[in-house]
Amino acid sequence: MITPQEIKAFLDTDKSSKTKQFARTGQRYYDGEHDIKKYRIFYYDADGNLQEDYTRSNIKIPHCFFTELADQTVQYLLSGKEKFVFSQIPALQAELDSYFNKNEDFISELNDVLTDAVVKGFGYLYAYKNAEGKLAFQCADSLDVVEVEGRFTSDGRDYYIYRYVQRKNLQGDVVARIEVFDDTQVTYYTQIADGLPQLDETAKPNPRPHVLYKKDNDDSTYWEGLGFIPFFRLDNNRKRISGLKPVKELIDDYDIMACGLSNNLQDLTEGIYVIKGYEGENLDELQLNIKTKKMVGVDSEGDVEIRTIEIPTEARKAKLELDEKSIYKFGMGFNSSQVGDGNITNIVIKSRYALLDMKCNKLEIRLKQFLRKILKVVLDEINQEQGTAYQQSDVCFRFTREILTNATDNAQMDLTKAQTKQTEVNTLLNLMSQAPTEQLRKDLCTLMDWDYDELKDKFPDNPEEALQTAQRALDEVQPSE
Repeated sequence: MITPQEIKAFLDTDKSSKTKQFARTGQRYYDGEHDIKKYRIFYYDADGNLQEDYTRSNIKIPHCFFTELADQTVQYLLSGKEKFVFSQIPALQAELDSYFNKNEDFISELNDVLTDAVVKGFGYLYAYKNAEGKLAFQCADSLDVVEVEGRFTSDGRDYYIYRYVQRKNLQGDVVARIEVFDDTQVTYYTQIADGLPQLDETAKPNPRPHVLYKKDNDDSTYWEGLGFIPFFRLDNNRKRISGLKPVKELIDDYDIMACGLSNNLQDLTEGIYVIKGYEGENLDELQLNIKTKKMVGVDSEGDVEIRTIEIPTEARKAKLELDEKSIYKFGMGFNSSQVGDGNITNIVIKSRYALLDMKCNKLEIRLKQFLRKILKVVLDEINQEQGTAYQQSDVCFRFTREILTNATDNAQMDLTKAQTKQTEVNTLLNLMSQAPTEQLRKDLCTLMDWDYDELKDKFPDNPEEALQTAQRALDEVQPSE
């Protein structure tokens, strides 16, 4: 077991890592806390000293492009209404449905871990046994999880450390709970502020096995370890970098341009005051009087003239449009506000989803690898409980995505398909009238989605003769007057 000193060292190192620092930035931008919130305006006073300007407008409006880009990725990847875990073995499929496809709790947690992966660069699912004794999964905040490799520990074993804030004590210090997991048990600690972790005396037993349970009509407590560290990590990319990385500077520039335009409109609507004959010494006081009291005193020969200037809105609008286009391009997202030529066909719609499709394709590969790791422990549990020998090769993953489509295009496509099918049917019928063969009949049944074995006895032996007989019967009919 690792020592409290080791635990503190690992926590301190992780806290200062560049990966976690940018993960926090990604979470901050996802929550709308952009750098523009810290924007300050300064000026040099009459003595040449740098001062913060509290009189000018300093509008701080974050534009949450990253929130939209992240949610687009997750929701588009999981947009299919069909199940995503498949097996050709009916009994196994039923079990997989209960664990994955029809398990609303799992789908909700999968949504959260995908969001963590895109926003922070990586996300974790924590595995545990629920009240029914089955494996269940819960998203763990990736900012609170620390992975420790065995080569860095005193006992040579791998660990996962999960630290989260519980409360503040009477002195105002943060009290955190620390859980140290290995492949058989978890040990609980408490940490006050940045002090040395101490064993949690309120946790009984401590260390605690992964699973504690009781049997019917038995007061004894039984325990078992899962046999693996119950954390599974999903990476956004090879370097575990947040999806914010390619677009952060573009979003910051958009915030500055948009807020700068708002500040100009706020400050320059009343124009610039030109003071003639002013003999005062305090220009700061003059500026304050104009802004707050709307008046200023001058001598008998003085005058006040208000001049307005034209705000360069067109240049700012062009820059904002360029930034917005670049954000969706390099963020690989779908710009729903994009204006086209009015001819929105399915081809145009699919082309606008091209970048988002590309990004989701890359993430889907890592998601399938992630689910394979989870599937392994789920299959082990199913095989142990039911005495089966299911394998990974019995299961596959398939994600379908849904996009908006043009109803007119869809109707035209359906009409074209129907006409094509009708042409094929007519061709087969003409061939059958000339040279009836079993293969042509099978082809017709396949085309019409019929069961050939049920209909083969109902086909006429000689279609041409049957047609002539029918024609003669029609000729003998006397029309009624």
